[in-house]
Amino acid sequence: MTAPTQVTTPATATRSATTVTPTPTRPATAATPTPVRPRRSWSAWQPAGPALPTGPALPTGPVRSTESTGPAHRDRVIMHIDMDAFYASVELRRRPELVGTPMFVGGAERGVVLSANYEARAFGIEGGMPSSRARRLCPQAVAVPPDFDTYGEVSAGIVAVFESVTAHVESASIDEAYLDVTGSVRALGSPRAIGEHLRALVADEQGITCSVGIGPSKFVAKIASGQAKPDGLVEVLPGDVTAFLHPLPVTKIVGVGEAIGAKLHRLGIMTVAELAHTPASTLQRAFGPNQGALLAELAWGRDARRVVARPGERGVGCQETFSRDTDDPAIVRAELLRVAGTVAWRMRQAGVLGRTVTLNLRFADFRTVSKTLTLASPTDSTDELHAQAMTLYRKFGLDRPRIRRVGIRVEGLVNADEAYCQPTLDAPDRGWREAELATDAVRRKFGPHCVQRAVLTRNGYASTRA
Repeated sequence: MTAPTQVTTPATATRSATTVTPTPTRPATAATPTPVRPRRSWSAWQPAGPALPTGPALPTGPVRSTESTGPAHRDRVIMHIDMDAFYASVELRRRPELVGTPMFVGGAERGVVLSANYEARAFGIEGGMPSSRARRLCPQAVAVPPDFDTYGEVSAGIVAVFESVTAHVESASIDEAYLDVTGSVRALGSPRAIGEHLRALVADEQGITCSVGIGPSKFVAKIASGQAKPDGLVEVLPGDVTAFLHPLPVTKIVGVGEAIGAKLHRLGIMTVAELAHTPASTLQRAFGPNQGALLAELAWGRDARRVVARPGERGVGCQETFSRDTDDPAIVRAELLRVAGTVAWRMRQAGVLGRTVTLNLRFADFRTVSKTLTLASPTDSTDELHAQAMTLYRKFGLDRPRIRRVGIRVEGLVNADEAYCQPTLDAPDRGWREAELATDAVRRKFGPHCVQRAVLTRNGYASTRA
């Protein structure tokens, strides 16, 4: 039987030394000047569908190879993405002189350790530990006071990266999230490719690393991301679930802490396999009817929980990072047209129109700005979104700054079949909207990049896939 595969890539100085199929975060730049080609985000947004099926019990037959089995064999594709030593990594990003030095975020003498880098963890320092004990374990460790405002900003930027791939993003905490990419696999490629792409984007955009777990449920994906740490990716197919889970210590199950773990050990249950083969009635007598039944289900990887997006927020967006920072207004204008087209395409696929348009720009120094306007009537038109984005761009009054990333987001969504768009008096009976609906049909059959605006095929702007 083949076990789930772990892949790591060396994007930063703190990444794992083991390298298998490295994923570069930025394309190589030619020696001679060429037009800037934006790196594609492979973004796709799929509308929320009916309730995701929970299905029967996960199969326990022979393990399938992750190379030969495609997404057609799975009901759901869930990712759990966890930042590696989040607070510490953010501090190392702005204090590069501390890279390779044991350090932790928290009080120097009093308080608790919030996060520690992996050099400090080698001395036994871990989150939640009193700072005084951390100092005894590693006297030379550098203590850095926390900056929660910065951590919140970085977390919001990471979530924006996730939302460029799927609308189904559930933030579990400031440094981890679940993504349901079931509807994105057909358009974007294999789950592994999507996961590696997100890892590269997070490293490139925020300068920190993350670990990705992929599985048929939130529970399996969560454990897989833990096995992927640090800075790796582990994918578990439905047929691999028992082979992946059962060799693990029972304490690896989410929610099994010291107390429950000790009680399981007293019952002679050391591994997940032993837990799985313990009668549910025995577990219910020991832990109660609810917790005992839950442990019995989790031991076989059964978890019907859905990924629930943040309540009260609904929007469609896309952002693109240039392969090289640019100050050329023509390049920015062309890329905003491409981004507007992607957003409009997603809106039409979702059957929604939007009124509130937000343009965000990130400069070469990582400073981010945004502006928003509200339209008189909702739209899903590429030209309308591009025109409004250019209006917002001009309002910034920029004097050729070097731009790293552009993004457009549309909110204030309404269902297309419930909205009325007032046509102008000079509007033709058939125009760009009908043309876009026709190209949508072609894209659904042949892929999202088979039809483009002519301007995007000139001067090196032609779309490429990494």
